[in-house]
Amino acid sequence: MSGTESVSPRVIIKPKRALPFFSHHPWVFGGAVLRLEGEIKPGDEVAVFTHDGTFIAWGLFNPHSQIRVRLYSWDENQRIDRDFWSRQLDSAFRIRIPMFREADEETAARLVFSEGDGLSGLVVDQFGEWLLVQVTSLAVAERIEVILDLLSEKLNPRGIYLRTEKGMNEHEQLEMQDSLVRGEAPPEKILIRDAGIRYEVDVLEGQKTGFYLDQRTNRRAFTNYLPPQARVLDAFCYSGGFGLAAAIHGHAASVLAADTSESALDLARANAELNGVAEKFEFRQVDVFDDLGTLIEEGEAFDAVILDPPKLARTRRGVDRAMKGYFSLNSRALDLLPHGGLLVTCSCSGLVSRHDFEDMLAQVATRNKRSIRILEARGQAADHPVSTWCAETNYLKCYICWVD
Repeated sequence: MSGTESVSPRVIIKPKRALPFFSHHPWVFGGAVLRLEGEIKPGDEVAVFTHDGTFIAWGLFNPHSQIRVRLYSWDENQRIDRDFWSRQLDSAFRIRIPMFREADEETAARLVFSEGDGLSGLVVDQFGEWLLVQVTSLAVAERIEVILDLLSEKLNPRGIYLRTEKGMNEHEQLEMQDSLVRGEAPPEKILIRDAGIRYEVDVLEGQKTGFYLDQRTNRRAFTNYLPPQARVLDAFCYSGGFGLAAAIHGHAASVLAADTSESALDLARANAELNGVAEKFEFRQVDVFDDLGTLIEEGEAFDAVILDPPKLARTRRGVDRAMKGYFSLNSRALDLLPHGGLLVTCSCSGLVSRHDFEDMLAQVATRNKRSIRILEARGQAADHPVSTWCAETNYLKCYICWVD
């Protein structure tokens, strides 16, 4: 007896729409579904089949989400049970071992990266002795107790804290709140060390799970191109990562750190003091889009400008607007850079392709009559692995550019 014969709920895929799912892409959108068979409740495990009866994969169903089914297992005999979650977690942890061989109580790492680790809807970050878990899927939320038990058994953290992502409760019809779910509550600020720089991380109220681990290698890489005693603008600075790298590894003379969030600037200020470089920093709480224009009007100039804005495109309908935003930001950045200036420009919008972003930079160069040469086209740190089956996991774009 096959693994599907004892299960009635099925999702049938439309003709000519199954190829991506045979290729292990994990998202089945509503437009690819031909029909449902059997009684299926939100969060249920379902068997996904072609219209002519060929098994594709086991998935988890949510009628409220744009992603109607998230696929996890392409083995007909491997159901999405405790054994499945355990094996996938082990696989995710195994590839992090060579990345963090010298881990200690100040280590920060992404241990589970959703689709990048075959665990769509689940993110697990480690900050020292604590784990921060983020759930972006109703079906995963319904299985969270099993997952938390496995994390406790395998990693023995001091505590596990659940963080929710803005808008996800609405998109997935979730009912989750930030809360302590295992062990001891983390302190308001956790001290970590990343690339030789110490940070206070606000894991309870900070953006995402408290720190942008994905930019780790990019923050260090761009400092290789900074001239001595550079003047640096760190736009959308959050907790000061790029600016601190410039001041410490790049020996910058001064850093103007700008962000709309007062709490982010408080973190950045504390981190500058923690690392003994506070005298190099000036902080501005501003709308960065507007403030770049103000700096241009004031005749300001910088040796390097870093643009690391928040996600500008959350849906496909928002991509055109996002590209206009990127064009405006980068155009204004060029007006602040002299001949031979350094532009570090980023996008964390997975819906914006590298081709589109590079085309935008070409248009910016033409509009400003400046030469932009890409020195490095970079992505996210290795603990955010890219799945060859899911191009959307290759979301972070970081370009280090020379501007003439």
